[in-house]
Amino acid sequence: MNLLESVPAVVPAVRECAEPALPTPSDLAVCVRGWLDVAECARLVEGVYAARDHWVEAFGGLQFSLGRAWYTDLEMEREADYFAEAAERNALVERYAPGLQRRMRRLLRAVVGQPVIQREGWCGAGVHIFPAGGWVAHQGGEIHFDIEGLRPEQLAARAPALTVVVMLQPPQSGGGLRLWDARFDGDEIPSPAQLEQPSASVTYGVGDALIFDSYRLHWIEPFDGDRDRISTTVHAVRVGAVWESWF
Repeated sequence: MNLLESVPAVVPAVRECAEPALPTPSDLAVCVRGWLDVAECARLVEGVYAARDHWVEAFGGLQFSLGRAWYTDLEMEREADYFAEAAERNALVERYAPGLQRRMRRLLRAVVGQPVIQREGWCGAGVHIFPAGGWVAHQGGEIHFDIEGLRPEQLAARAPALTVVVMLQPPQSGGGLRLWDARFDGDEIPSPAQLEQPSASVTYGVGDALIFDSYRLHWIEPFDGDRDRISTTVHAVRVGAVWESWF
């Protein structure tokens, strides 16, 4: 027997941690269960619904956000609106979800062990709302990498970058996040070979935080029931001795 053949391959998995931690190369993601308590999530969800008139619609109503999400505005060619409204949208997030942006930056700082700042002129952490019974509920989201906010030189250098998601209101069933053992290789469209790599799905509970490499391939899975899927997200990239964050 070949000794090398007898050693089982290490299959990347989602690592569950009691405290926020930086994903290692063998982690698909790090999951911190109950990072936000149930009462705090309920308060934030109440604020999100109170702000309904200020939600930003995307892709013909397939999804909405409190705060402007860069990737949706980029894909819809609304970049000018994103920057023109950034300060106003940050103020709305603070009004209806007080302290959320600061808490997400603190969570990131606990993960990376370095200062985390909000990228100047950009939106801070915001909230994604995927409607119950909508397109994403039935079909799931797009399979993608979170590279839209990376500047060309950061992308070329593969600067360390993270995505952090905290689930405020999971749907009644489904709606997890599937992550593949595949990273961005220069093409935004995942290849068949990447989609054939091992993958794992994380089922969210209320207040669960998920931390993963922004270059990792992932997908929001379909979900059932009459409850919207509501989560808060922040992206970050290392710039020297600090990390810049945005939504």
